[in-house]
Amino acid sequence: GQGQSLSETLVAFMVKAVVLDPKNDFNMDRILTEDDVQNLIQLCVTRLLDTTNPSLSTIKLQVYFDTNYANRAELLNEQQRVLEGKLAPLVRGITESGPRTQEEIEYVYQRIVTYVLLSSGLGSPTDIEAVREVTAALQSVFPQREMPTFISLSKKDKEQQLKDLTMLVTGIRLYNKECQKGGSGIDDLPAILNEAIPSATRTVDEHLNSCHLLVYQYTALLESMQEDPDRYPQLESFKLKEALFNVRQYEAFLCILLSDGITSAQEVESLNVQFEAAMTTLKNTVQDKTSYNLVILCYYYLLNISYFSIEILLLFYLFLETRVNASDFENQEWLFPENTENFDQLLIQYHGFCAHSIGVKGLILPGNPAIGVLKHKEKCYAFSSKEVAYIFAQDPDNFIQLNIEKGFLSKIKSKRYLMFPF
Repeated sequence: GQGQSLSETLVAFMVKAVVLDPKNDFNMDRILTEDDVQNLIQLCVTRLLDTTNPSLSTIKLQVYFDTNYANRAELLNEQQRVLEGKLAPLVRGITESGPRTQEEIEYVYQRIVTYVLLSSGLGSPTDIEAVREVTAALQSVFPQREMPTFISLSKKDKEQQLKDLTMLVTGIRLYNKECQKGGSGIDDLPAILNEAIPSATRTVDEHLNSCHLLVYQYTALLESMQEDPDRYPQLESFKLKEALFNVRQYEAFLCILLSDGITSAQEVESLNVQFEAAMTTLKNTVQDKTSYNLVILCYYYLLNISYFSIEILLLFYLFLETRVNASDFENQEWLFPENTENFDQLLIQYHGFCAHSIGVKGLILPGNPAIGVLKHKEKCYAFSSKEVAYIFAQDPDNFIQLNIEKGFLSKIKSKRYLMFPF
């Protein structure tokens, strides 16, 4: 009745957040009663309409990131699906036709040229020079006189041969471009990426710096308010905590973007080295057209430049703190960089934030693994200072349960999302 239009995804995220919030007492082990459903609806509507609540902004941020930022597998699948959809009519026209006259055969052959050009993504059918290059390369490995053999193949075999021809012809074009004998319509992708990626990472880094400044300001205010509740009467501690969660969620997403940018830059450098090495080998090997089969390898290299592995970057805040003395604890296991293999890859609980401050103070403070990481029941915990690390280690199970009851962190298993108090 408020006249607001909301996406189904946003509503679904809100429902999940409300249900998983321990303070709302929804029992996931039983079917919701009618009263439960009405209560759930009311809670969701209230929070969806409260535009002054930073927690709503946090959920919108999560929804936007989830629906707009794909991981590597999703990206590859989507790109392949779109490309196949666009080429499907052309493929059917090639594989389902039964040309008999010379004119019909020439027409199908020209459609194969078009398919190879479009499928490679290197050039446009409106680029006459690119079409000529593809035609010449195709004729060198699949002359038109072999069309009767192609026509006799099954539909499935024709589709596979089209893919093989695309790989081969594209490899030839890349080789010719390297030899400065062609390459019309082929962009210098490594050079473009070497300029674009650093620019993107700089932008993300600038946003991260601004984000860190806000985090420190909010955290300092909250700690000051806890020490002296009357110092800032105009501020609401609860709203300030929600704002801190909002910035922390934004920070988490920026870290993912920055990680992907760094990984991409490393991939470009590595693949470019491999590509150049392969081209050098080809130049020393190619003597006649039969050797052109080797250039398929080069195509794989260039293709891979376009896609990058997505990894989660765990940021550790290494402040100058006194470390935990492991000998102070007889029954606790502490991990340090010098005694733990792949220390920087440890999966820290609570997304790396201090395991003590979450439940006790209701704050999200960055954990400092360099202080010492507590390994308790096969899970790792980091802390913001030596003092709170000692306190937590006296009774880990109690503090872990307190964190669960506070409901500050999501039970959703994704590392992308942070929960927040309503």
